[in-house]
Order: sequence, then structure tokens, then C-alpha cells
Amino acid sequence: MKIANLFWGERIKLAAVREEDAEVMFKWGEDAEYLRNVDTDLALPYTLKQMESEGTPSSNEVYFRLRTLADDVLIGFVAIHGIEWNNRTGQLAIGIGDMEYRGKGYGAEAVRLILRYAFCELNLNRVGLDVIEYNNQAIRTYEKAGFQLEGRVRSAVLRDGNSYDRIMMGILYSEWRAAVKG
Repeated sequence: MKIANLFWGERIKLAAVREEDAEVMFKWGEDAEYLRNVDTDLALPYTLKQMESEGTPSSNEVYFRLRTLADDVLIGFVAIHGIEWNNRTGQLAIGIGDMEYRGKGYGAEAVRLILRYAFCELNLNRVGLDVIEYNNQAIRTYEKAGFQLEGRVRSAVLRDGNSYDRIMMGILYSEWRAAVKG
């Protein structure tokens, strides 16, 4: 499979971290909905200094900022983390921080781009993720991208006095390849 541009999609691109991104992402950290969907940890705003260190390169993670092609606006991030090179596996993390760009297909495009990168550049065989069961929009996005339900961790997330399952999903290179060809 020949890729025209490894980092570009139709409307967004996988971009490197820029110094000025920290201030934008700092503002996203004040959005409780964003924090409660992007992570199972406490919804706690990060300091500007913490945001400045996010995306620091490591040997078992690739991290990109998501920027629009039309006007180079920072809208989110996407990463493959927890890479186990010997097993050719990694975990997907994604967040669309700018509310204006949520629910408009940017997340789906970002998932397609990072899967292409994971399978064609990193040569992974499997990409997994976990998502909180109430995040139906994300679950639909992952299913459309070809992720399969692999299991659930029951009552793993407590929010507002309710407990929610963590949904475990994954996609194999062969499944991705068949979906891309199809």
C-alpha cells in the first residue's frame, strides 16, 4: 500500500508538538466533559507547566497534535502509547479538545490516520484501547474504524455516584487491511 502523505488526511494532519500548543491545551483542561471522556483518572485541570511537558518523546509512545489543514488550528491530540515492540502492540489515546470540532468527524479521521501510521510506519500488529461505556460517540467511531469489542472491566469508573464499565476494544493489522481494501 502506497501512502500519498503519511501525516495528512482530508481535513486534518498529524503534527508535531509546538511550544504555543500548551496554552490552548491548558484551556481544554478546564472542560469537565473533555476530561471525563479522555481519561478515567480524576477530572483535574493541569497546570501550564504540565501541559508544556505533554507529548515528550519516549521509546514506547508516538504522540501527535491534531491540526486542521485549512487553517492550522490545534483541535486535539492522538497517540499510540504503551507500545510493546516485541509483541507489536500499542494502545490508542485520542482527544478532541476544541468543542467546536467535536461531533463533526474529526475524531474518526484522526483514528483512521493514526491506525494507518501504527500499521504502516510502526509495523504494529494490534492496536487496543479502552473507553468508558457512557462515551457512545467514541464507541461508534471505534467500531466504524474496525475495532472489535474484546471485553469489559465492570464498574471500573465512578462518576457522579454511578459506576461504569471500561470497554476494551482492539483491531488487528489484518482486520484494518481488509477494511481499507474493502
